[in-house]
Amino acid sequence: MKKNIIILLLMSLLFPVEHVCGEEMEKYPQLSLRILETTDLHSHILDFDYVNKRRTIEFGLSRTASLIQQARKDQLNTLLFDVGDVIKGNALADYVASSNVLYYTDIHPAYKSMNLLKYDAATIGNHEFNYGIDFLLKSIQGADFPFVNANIYVDDQNNYDQDDIHFFSPYIILNKNIMTNNGKEMLLKVGVIGLITPITAQWDKEHLENKVKIKNMQETAEEIVPKMKKEGADIIIALVHAGLHSDNDLKEKKGNNVKDVSKVNGIDVILYGHSHSLFPKKGERSSLQVQHHTGKINGKPAVQAGFWGNHLGIIDLTLEKKAGKWSILESKSTAKPIIRIIKEKKVPIVSPYQPIEYMMSQYHRDTIDFLKKNIMKQP
Repeated sequence: MKKNIIILLLMSLLFPVEHVCGEEMEKYPQLSLRILETTDLHSHILDFDYVNKRRTIEFGLSRTASLIQQARKDQLNTLLFDVGDVIKGNALADYVASSNVLYYTDIHPAYKSMNLLKYDAATIGNHEFNYGIDFLLKSIQGADFPFVNANIYVDDQNNYDQDDIHFFSPYIILNKNIMTNNGKEMLLKVGVIGLITPITAQWDKEHLENKVKIKNMQETAEEIVPKMKKEGADIIIALVHAGLHSDNDLKEKKGNNVKDVSKVNGIDVILYGHSHSLFPKKGERSSLQVQHHTGKINGKPAVQAGFWGNHLGIIDLTLEKKAGKWSILESKSTAKPIIRIIKEKKVPIVSPYQPIEYMMSQYHRDTIDFLKKNIMKQP
């Protein structure tokens, strides 16, 4: 008995419990990562209704921005993305497009606001093309964050797909220094790919015909994602400007919706927009593929944040690294609103973010003047 006790004491001195546990923690490091999404802003930067000419609590990036600041305060490791339809949709957008704002070394006020919020990356929506390709390219030049899209190609009109060139950068790999749960800094390579519904080519035919062509989303992702993996992406986020279901007018519906994109091996997380809906949505019935109660589509964490900045999409991930590879242990998806309903009354959850309010003040005044002049021009 005494001999066994002596052996145990010697082992505890040679191999302390703290040391063994420490090795286990080092062997399988874990980290928490918060991914934020805005989508379908349609130039509703301020909480102002230009149709009814009044302020509102129901939408506006200036209010969503306050949710973004809260989300970042609560989680050190945070990424912010936009999923398209930014520069068309209200009087502010029309004012900018009809003025010389962009041609006097200025930046589109929507992207200027997004620069202030330090977005990590964004993709293109179908309405980005409504004012033409030149206006779009001039606008995104002012963004301090990269744009990605993988399935829009230059139309070389040679009917040979193998030599097609991407119109935008198909993806980017962000090198992020992330703090692990045990307080150590590690490099996380975050791959971001962008995809858009091919109906865009039909809807904006006057701007896009013979200039670009848009290919199948799922097939494009299946080609590109392995390249991202080879370049060392630890986790891949798809920014998808398309709905759960393919657009009705599309001839090729298979592969051109979020459900099909979610089946692509290697995509870990999906942020999507376009249909102005919410995912996950409380009380919505789930199916085998689309599970609102878990916030997953075909087993992949996903979120859709409504429209006009009325919600902020949030996905919280717990990642673990084993054998040199990161994998998702847990996830939680939330479409967080900027208002809540109390006794059938709409109550704001957050106030407008003052830096955006201040920065947008002159653009707002100019938009009001623009509206007045256009009313006077009407017969």
